[in-house]
Amino acid sequence: MSGIYIHIPFCKEACHYCDFHFSTSVKKKRELVEMLCKEIFLRKEELPAGELQTIYFGGGTPSLLSSGEMKMIFDTIYSNFTLAEEAEITLEANPDDLSREKLEMLMAAGINRLSIGVQSFFEEDLQLMNRAHNEVEALQSIQLAREYFDNISIDLIYGIPGMGEERWKKNIRIALDLGLPHFSCYALTVEPKTVLKKFIDKGIIKPVDDDASRLHFEILTRTLKDAGYIHYEFSNFGKPGYFSRNNTAYWMGKPYLGIGPSAHSFNGNKRKWNVSNNSLYIKSLEKGEIPSQEEVLSITDRYNEYVMTRLRTMWGISLKEVNERFGDQFFNYLLEQAKPLLTGNLLKLENEHYHVTEKGKFLSDGIAADLFLVNLEE
Repeated sequence: MSGIYIHIPFCKEACHYCDFHFSTSVKKKRELVEMLCKEIFLRKEELPAGELQTIYFGGGTPSLLSSGEMKMIFDTIYSNFTLAEEAEITLEANPDDLSREKLEMLMAAGINRLSIGVQSFFEEDLQLMNRAHNEVEALQSIQLAREYFDNISIDLIYGIPGMGEERWKKNIRIALDLGLPHFSCYALTVEPKTVLKKFIDKGIIKPVDDDASRLHFEILTRTLKDAGYIHYEFSNFGKPGYFSRNNTAYWMGKPYLGIGPSAHSFNGNKRKWNVSNNSLYIKSLEKGEIPSQEEVLSITDRYNEYVMTRLRTMWGISLKEVNERFGDQFFNYLLEQAKPLLTGNLLKLENEHYHVTEKGKFLSDGIAADLFLVNLEE
């Protein structure tokens, strides 16, 4: 299984919490799309032979693409790859972009899954985050999208300063009442060099409360479980048959090709990433050069990534797979490091797989770090 990720680095506005690569100027959008297509052609041999199972348009805001730009990208993909008949083709969209005309265009282009960046159904939260849409558009965009798409996911953010327990519960209830099959829910994090970080430092916005975030997470997991959703990855909840195949492939270590400025690629042994600059990206590809750097992953890197990604999922860490892929030294190290976590009821062993417990779920990144192997001479 392999997939393509396409980064569309344009947004109408800069969200205060975002540290992804994007530009609020769309002057070079058409030119950049042409270079995306050129990069796809130049790098088509990097994916293993076989059918593409997933295509994912991320950003930025991919819903800013025009029908002509979408067609250009899809024509390039179809002429250079074979697409599986039941391939998952996801596009991230903002509520304010989802008019009836836009939805009809996306469906006609071949998109079959929408990921809508709602973040909250309340105006005060949206304004704090500087989202381009309002609470009315948040709700109406989903209601309209359901007329065209069955496979819809929405993003929600918890732990927002000023968001109390009751408002978070109302956010979840509104989302559930919409009858959607998938939710991606994230704790608000304060990244360096973001507007949010500056506002917190200046006292304009209250700091993020970790205890409140943990409480919101516990409410979320309990409520969605009771509603029949499967918590298949730390931040993701889906009805059976509606898990994100694109994201699941990442967590399971499948190869993917990242196209566009700042996009990352992975082939199992090597990671590549493109320059995070639109102008440099365009200039390089105009000369037929791919503006990327790469890193060959050591066996320790691969082991640590395996532990980190699998521990976040419901599938957990397979002891058999660790032994087969990484050998006795890593296997024995894992067993030893896991002992205090098992004793502390943060980790459990089921069917020869390590899983985080309910107690450990909100601490899964820290638990993974305890299992990492460092300073191994290879």
